[in-house]
Amino acid sequence: MERLPVRPRDNWREVAEEHGFTFHTPDGERYWDETHTYRFTLREIEGDLEDPAEELEQMCFEVVERAVADEEVLKRLAIPEMFRGYVADSWRNRERNLYGRMDFRYDGNGPAKLYEYNADTPTSLYESAIFQWVWLEQAMEQGLIPEGADQFNSLHERLVDALGRFGVEGPLHLACARDTDEDLGTIEYLEDCARQAGLATHRMFIEEIGLAEDGRFTDLDDEPVRWLFKLYPWEWLMEEEFGSRIPGSGTQFIEPGWKAVLSNKGLLALLWEMFEGHPNLLPAFFEDDPKAASLGGRYVRKPLLSREGANITFVENGRASTGLDGPYGAEGFVRQALAPLPSFDGRRPMCGVWLVASEPAGMCIREDEGAVTTDDACFVPHFILD
Repeated sequence: MERLPVRPRDNWREVAEEHGFTFHTPDGERYWDETHTYRFTLREIEGDLEDPAEELEQMCFEVVERAVADEEVLKRLAIPEMFRGYVADSWRNRERNLYGRMDFRYDGNGPAKLYEYNADTPTSLYESAIFQWVWLEQAMEQGLIPEGADQFNSLHERLVDALGRFGVEGPLHLACARDTDEDLGTIEYLEDCARQAGLATHRMFIEEIGLAEDGRFTDLDDEPVRWLFKLYPWEWLMEEEFGSRIPGSGTQFIEPGWKAVLSNKGLLALLWEMFEGHPNLLPAFFEDDPKAASLGGRYVRKPLLSREGANITFVENGRASTGLDGPYGAEGFVRQALAPLPSFDGRRPMCGVWLVASEPAGMCIREDEGAVTTDDACFVPHFILD
């Protein structure tokens, strides 16, 4: 694994606009960054990232199986009581899942370590699936990187295939919150994937969901919402005014309710409890677990429910430093052993491995200067060449 300087394409902004990648420089701040690239060997990709992600996904299924059989586990994950049966039923009914992203600490030496699993609402999808592939092809054509380079990236084909196998009847509604350009870009891309899979689609905002007299959800045309891809966290949905109607609505959600177990930082503690010592896991405990003391004065304190690195605290030698403030933490915390991101030329890359229908399908690299990868991080493309 190397971080290499590379000359940007002269017309990359025009290419981005042509491909609909409009949030490459939000508010004038760099997000897409092709002044550098990361080079991996095939062994690093397959042996250190792809295979572990596949194994960890199967371990996560064992966690879900345990959670839905034990209401105390669901309670510990702060899943509201009225939704515990719904979450369990979504698992027992084998409701399909579409995608997720596991974030790893990795530097090319030794096993990758799982930081967290963005199993419910991960973004950076379009640029991972499409725009970094466009970069790869054009960078080779222009002699910016060596010919014969490849990329860990079969995301688009797998998304189209997976959406075609959901068994969607009628239109697939896709929704996110208003005023979120990146989220809107993500559902626009997934809408295109769905159409390529032969599905009829209807895009809307979460705020536009209505409720019919018979308890069904409706869109602005009063048409029933039978299938809904929602780029909106389950814990937020459960708190919406219409949240209490979800179990009886008849709507099939993507992602399914059981993803609420995996998109929770409590997953890290449950994985360690069930698979202690696994080479791709960091020791992690619920904060009120006496075993958390085994981490001593060197750990990361993470809220069970948080987004974009908010409310995360680093504790080292007994001294605490908090990054971004945020509204999270009321539900509780986990403590995870401290394993700082590696530094490449002063930049700290996070390796995100994408899974589609629970199979590894691609990777993205997000760089930040600080210890926490935030929504200010840059997206840096990668390639594979031995």
